[in-house]
Order: sequence, then C-alpha cells, then structure tokens
Amino acid sequence: MRSALSVLRTVERCALVSIFLTMAGLYFVNVVVRASGSPLASSLGWIEEAVRLMNLYLVFLALGYALEIGRHVAVDTWRTRIAEATHLPVQRIIDAVGFLFSLYLVWLAWKMTLFVFGSGQKSPTLGLKMGWIYVAPLVGFGLLALRYLLSFLGLIDRTPAREADEA
Repeated sequence: MRSALSVLRTVERCALVSIFLTMAGLYFVNVVVRASGSPLASSLGWIEEAVRLMNLYLVFLALGYALEIGRHVAVDTWRTRIAEATHLPVQRIIDAVGFLFSLYLVWLAWKMTLFVFGSGQKSPTLGLKMGWIYVAPLVGFGLLALRYLLSFLGLIDRTPAREADEA
C-alpha cells in the first residue's frame, strides 16, 4: 500500500510540474509573439484557452496532494481546542465528512461530465470536447476522497510539519 501511495505521489508531482511548466512556456511564447507584432499572433489564439484548461487541471489535480502534506486552509487552534474539550476524535470526524463530501462531488462531477459530453459541445479554438473540463474535478475530488480515506484509516498523517511553517 505504501509503495502504491509513493507511486501516486510521484505521478501527481510529475504531472503538476509538467502542467505548470507547459503553461508557463506556452504563455511566455504567446506574450513574446504578440509583443513582437509577429503575424503569427493570430494563429496562436488557442494558447490562452489551452492555458486556462491546464490551469483547471493543475488546481484540481493538486487537491489530494495538498491535503496530504497539510497545505489546505485549516483552523488548527479551534480544532485542537474542540478535541481537548470534548475528547471527540475531531480529526477522524473531519476525515469522514471530507471523504463523504468528496465522494458526493465526484458523483456530481461524473453526472456533469456525462451530460456535457452528451451535449456534443466543443471548444471554439481547440476543437476539444467541453466535457474534458469536467473531468478535472472528477479526478481531483476522487484524489481528495482517497486522501481523506487514507487519513481516516491512519495510513497518512496530513498534519503539516511545524518546522517547515516556522522556517
């Protein structure tokens, strides 16, 4: 299980870095071509839409990884106080609710993806089926649900390292 999770982390990081670098490179080329007044500028209109689509994937694919390394927004002092005062397993409750909510969002994204693919809509500049936009939240919330489940089962510790925060 640990090696499968390690492979998943590596694939996620490589995908995120690749998407980000591709976005930066494409946008740089687009700016340089437009600033130079090159006649190529009109033929590179697809870059803006491609970068927007990549940005969607970048954000949603990072959801699970960000949760695992403790980079989601959290009110730690409140959570700690409630856990100490009530002696409830607050972290496990958060993991269970987060898992169920993420699964609900996966279900919604699945239905929306099927609907949009079924409508036959296509992107005007890329010619790409618009349903691909809704695959990003489907995968992203699936990865988030996986991380909540792994945290609930005690297979990952998603609390951020304090040394990194203080540095």
